[in-house]
Amino acid sequence: MVVLSETADTDRANRKLVRDSMAAPLLERDHERELAIRWRQHGDEKALHELVQSYMRLVISMASKFKHYGLSQADLVQEGVVGLMQAAARFEPEREVRFSTYAAWWIRSAMQDYVLRNWSVVRTGTTAAQKSLFFNLRRLRAKIEEATGGRLDDEGRSKIAEELGVSRSDVEDMEMRLSAPDQSLNAAIGEDGDDAWQDFLADDRPNPEETVAELKDGRTRSAWIASSIAELSEREQIIIRERRLREDGRTLEELGARLGISKERVRQIEHRALMKLRAALLRRIGHPSELALLGG
Repeated sequence: MVVLSETADTDRANRKLVRDSMAAPLLERDHERELAIRWRQHGDEKALHELVQSYMRLVISMASKFKHYGLSQADLVQEGVVGLMQAAARFEPEREVRFSTYAAWWIRSAMQDYVLRNWSVVRTGTTAAQKSLFFNLRRLRAKIEEATGGRLDDEGRSKIAEELGVSRSDVEDMEMRLSAPDQSLNAAIGEDGDDAWQDFLADDRPNPEETVAELKDGRTRSAWIASSIAELSEREQIIIRERRLREDGRTLEELGARLGISKERVRQIEHRALMKLRAALLRRIGHPSELALLGG
């Protein structure tokens, strides 16, 4: 793995790496495919090195496009190398796609993720639409402002939202985040103030008494449910556990095949078991309103 540092001691080595990478010869399509096959099928590290070294120019070129986010160029290149290595590991030469085309996506994705992780302490969103908004808002805003000769207005924000497939409120929120710097919670309020911003943040966590009470109530509810389920027949317990208590609940068809009955019969047994379970819980709880706390 190529490691870059921006310390004074290694700045010369970094510049040499950039020069060597940009001077590396481009690969012919057939030779590129041969290298990819040697690495993928035989684990030939020399082939991997030549393949990666030949496309370091792509990493360096793409890193320059992200420099306006104020992040270390060396770190951006490092992330791009990670993306390049991932591309080499996943590339399928038999698909007849040039490695440079395939690798460009992985390199860009690695750098974008790095920018999103480090550009601000406030997360800016992780969905594809939010990422697209983050990386395209400045460009689209400048384009609209140049066409209208004024600042971005609500109509312009609506155009951006429509083009990127997000809501106008998302555009407004991202615009505010990109225009406002991060503020340290330890920073003092006012020039002579002793109070910090964090002193005025409310703590919404439950107090120790509430935590203990909730823990005790949770154990009690778990005991109620366990003892109520124990009153069901073996087949009813299987259906309830598999259908209601699993994160990936089984389908009626799956349980029917397992128990040797139709899916409609499984549905009937499940309904009857739920009624019995509800009645058993009510006997223990004593009031129907409490059953809502259990999801009944």
